[in-house]
Parts: sequence; structure tokens; C-alpha cells
Amino acid sequence: MISHIPPALIFILAAMLVPLFKGRAKSALLLVVPVVGFINLLMIPEGSHIAVPFLGFELTLLKVDRLSLVFGYIFNIVTFIVMLFALGERDDMQYMAGLLYAGSALGVVFSGDLLSLFCFWEVMTIGSTMLIWAGKTEKSRQAGLRYALVHIIGGVILLFGIIMYITGQGTTEVGVIGLHGLSTYLIFIGFGMNAAWPFLHMWLPDAYPESTVAGTVFLSAFTTKTAVYVLARTFPGTEALIWIGATMTVFPIFFAVIENNLRRVLSYSIINQVGFMMVGIGIGTELAINGAVAHAFNNMLFKGLLFMSMSAVLFRTGKINATDLGGLYKSMPLTAAFCIVGSLSISAFPFFSGFVSKSLVMSSSLMEGYAFVWFVLLFASAGVVDHAGIKIPFFSFFSHDSGIRCKEAPLNMLLAMGIAAFLCIFIGVFPGVLYNILPYPVDYVPYTASHVMAQLQLLFFSGLAFALLILAGLYPAEIRAINLDADWLYRKGARAFMWMVEGPMKRFSDVTQKALFKTVPSKLKWFSLNPVGAIMMARDSIFMHFGDPTQQKRLQEKLEEEKKAYPGDVIRHWPIGSTVLWVALLLLSYLLIYYL
Repeated sequence: MISHIPPALIFILAAMLVPLFKGRAKSALLLVVPVVGFINLLMIPEGSHIAVPFLGFELTLLKVDRLSLVFGYIFNIVTFIVMLFALGERDDMQYMAGLLYAGSALGVVFSGDLLSLFCFWEVMTIGSTMLIWAGKTEKSRQAGLRYALVHIIGGVILLFGIIMYITGQGTTEVGVIGLHGLSTYLIFIGFGMNAAWPFLHMWLPDAYPESTVAGTVFLSAFTTKTAVYVLARTFPGTEALIWIGATMTVFPIFFAVIENNLRRVLSYSIINQVGFMMVGIGIGTELAINGAVAHAFNNMLFKGLLFMSMSAVLFRTGKINATDLGGLYKSMPLTAAFCIVGSLSISAFPFFSGFVSKSLVMSSSLMEGYAFVWFVLLFASAGVVDHAGIKIPFFSFFSHDSGIRCKEAPLNMLLAMGIAAFLCIFIGVFPGVLYNILPYPVDYVPYTASHVMAQLQLLFFSGLAFALLILAGLYPAEIRAINLDADWLYRKGARAFMWMVEGPMKRFSDVTQKALFKTVPSKLKWFSLNPVGAIMMARDSIFMHFGDPTQQKRLQEKLEEEKKAYPGDVIRHWPIGSTVLWVALLLLSYLLIYYL
């Protein structure tokens, strides 16, 4: 008997019901589902529930603890906000994909075994790919295919790792795994592909900006944050994550600074922010894990707010490139104000949410002796201020006046952005509310004089540097161009691979296929018409090359006559006795070889 409802089930069933509802009833369904899901979470006690036997193992379909609950809460909150933001789109495919995507993410978070986790992990790929294809453009179609291909490859790697791990360890439980063998490395890489690790990250800025106005907001929330959850669950304290995360915080900054598409800028910013979370998980202390989880929680709010503001701009103007925008604060003042709240939050400005979570990770790096990593995170923080804290609102709402005059964002979009902005400020002012639900007890005070002053100095000098670079004309110009990323290497390699497939390999295949299915069968058919005659012709053909000229001429004339007459009189054959003798000798030879 099921005493508690799995959180994923509510969303997946609702996704199936979407086409059955119309008008306001459909809008009510979309908003009620995450509310019901949130209430359901409040009613489920911690512990393992719904155990199902499977092939000698026990699958735990619902495992609840403080770590899973934090992600469960924010997934429900973000789903409500994004569904409110998307109400005006009237697109059943997008609504169904969004609910399926959110539900499968919740399934991953509350799975107590690796097999059910993997199943939800793959369903998440289906939902997110559908959201990309909901853009209904050629670019979104191609980006969705590339996205699906990357995640299918990652899923195969993860599945191999899980099967090897279960076989070797004899358990399916989702717990601390650590790096200690091939299976664990495969699982590590499989999770890392969804976290957009360096050189495995191109799917994110390639696909996210091609989704719909609301679809991009959905995508920004779940895939990478689910990867953060599973890595925090299975690989806490893995030092490799510290250096992977430190790299992630730095390299996207340079791409974001030169990128013209503002939704693509925010996509690179996701990688940067996930890097902070990876560092926290890699350090592995209670403070660091709390910091990674808290920053994931806050990131879904302020990054979602930034994506919503840019999507609202795209919705009203049809443009998203920095070169095409500017001066929109006159037409969209509320959207501009909400965007600034998101920018201040991601920049970790005091009294905004980013300040109270990012500091947990940075403080833990110093406490554990990773001074170099702390400097890297400090540099990355300055880069965040530049590309997300200043560039996004500056080039879209201020900068030069593009002359675009449009309506303010629709009411449902403003309400969604308003809720996210309120939560960004509320958590920043009252961090204890967030600290109280983190996996471990928090004994940390973010608002000390030294911390606040140090952060204000960082923000001030970052802003000053941006202003001086702009005034001096040294800031990288916003140009209409396609920026090459690490996928350039893959695409060049793919072209070489396709040349090999379509060139030499295809010709070899054609020759082999012709030989196996045409030439050889026809020759065998010809030989079978008169085997003795064919052998005699082969013998005469060989002897012809070794005789004197007179003999060669005679054999050549004989061969020509035999070829014209072939198969000729097929009565001539080996006697039955000789045939039986040869077969017996072959069988005897086989038996002697086998037994000796």
C-alpha cells in the first residue's frame, strides 16, 4: 500500500491531463500542480518509502531527507513561477514537456536507488528536448537534435557505469560512491555531462537560447541543478570537482563578454554559477555542501529572473541581440527593475540572495586551505558582475537608445518576475529562512562588517572597470557574429569522420557487398553447373603458363573451346565411391585434429 504520493507522479500525471483542459481550467491546472506538489512534500516524513523488489534488488522509489527536500522545494517553486510566466503561450506541447521535465527532475531527486534514478534521468532528457523543439524553428530543431545526442551518449555512459557498479558492489542504493574504479568514473562522467563540465558544456549555450520564451527559463532550472544534486549525493569531497568547478567559474566569462545574444550570455553564466557549486561539493565539508546547495537554490531564482526578463524583452520586441536593443527602460520599466534585482542577486550584492549563498562556498575554500581556489572564485565573482550584473541590464535597457517602443510585459509575466524578485530580496534579507532547510546545521553569519565591505569593494571596482572600459572604447564590441566554442574541435572531427564514412569506408563497403552478394554467388553458381569441368579448365589455365609455346597455343585453343561449351556434358562426374571416400577422409582428419 502506498502511504505517500511520489512527487514525480503528480507532475507526470498532470502532463498527461493537459490536453483535456481548456481555457482557464488549463491555466488553473498548470498553477495548482506545483502548489499541490509543494504541499505533498510538506506531508512526507523523512525516510525511505515505497520499496519494490526487482531482480533480487530492492528499488526505493521515494527517499526523503534534508538534501532532497531542499531541491524538491525549489523545483516546485520554480515550476509555479515559470508556469505563471508561460500562461500566455497557449502551447500544450510546451506545457506537457515542462511538467514532464519538472516531474522527472523530482523523480531523480527522490529516487533511493540507481535504477529508478537512471529512468527519471532519461525521461528528463525527453522533456527538455521537447522544450527545445517547442521553439519550432530550424535552429531549435537542429539544436534539439544535438542536445538529445549529447545526453543520450551521457546516458549510455551512465548506464554502463551503474550496471558495472551494481554488479560489483551488489547494491542499487543511491549514496556516497566516490572514485575508486572504472564503474565509478563512468557514473562520475555521466553526471558531469549534465553539469556542463568543461569541454562537455557546448550543448547548453547551443540549445537553451533556441527554446521558446518560457522554455528557456524552464531549461535554466533543472538539468544542471539535478546534476548538482546527484553529485552532492554521490561524490561529496571528491577533490577533482574542486578543480573542475574552478575552471567552470572562469572560462565562460570570456565567452559571455563577447557574446551578442543575451540569452546565450545567460547560458554561459549558468556554467559559471554551477562551477561555484562544483567547488563546494568537491570541498565536501558541511559548510561547503550547504553553500553549494544554497547557491543552487538561489541560482534557480535569480537566474530564472534574468532569463524571464530577457524572454519578456524577446516577447515584446522580437529581438535579443545586444546590438539591436537599448533604451527599453522607457517602454518596459518594471521588467527593467526586475532584471536589475536579478543582476544584483547574481552579483552577490548585500541584501540580495546571491550574497548569502556564494559566501558559504568561498569561506569554506579558505577554511580548508584552498587559497588559490579562493582567488579564482574571487576573479570569477568579478567576471559575474561584469557579464551578468552589468552587461545584461545595461545593453538591453540602457546603453544607446535603439528607438524601439513597445508595451510592458504582460501581467502574468510581470507577476512571475515579481515573485522571483521578491524571493531574491527576502532570502537576502532573511538568510536564516534558507539556512534552516539546508542539509546540515548552519553556524555562519554572512553579514559581518569585513565581509560586507570586501564584497562592496569587489562590486565597486568591477563596476568602475566596466565603466572605464566602455568610456575608453576598450570593452569588447558587441558584434553580429558566431563565436567558436570547444565544439569547433568536435565539429571538425565530425567532418573528418563523415568524410571517412562517405568516402573510403563507403567504397570498401560497396566492393565488399558486391563481392559477397553478387560476384561470389554468381561464380559459385557458374562452378556448380559442372564442377569437374571448371576444375579441369582451371588446371589447363595453370599448365598453359608453364609449357612451351606450342603447348601453350594448344592449351589456349582447348580452353576457348571448353569455355564456349561450358557447362557442356555434365554427365562426367566423380564416381559415388570416390566422393564417399573423400568425405570419409575429411571427417577422419577432423576427428584426428580435434582429439589430438
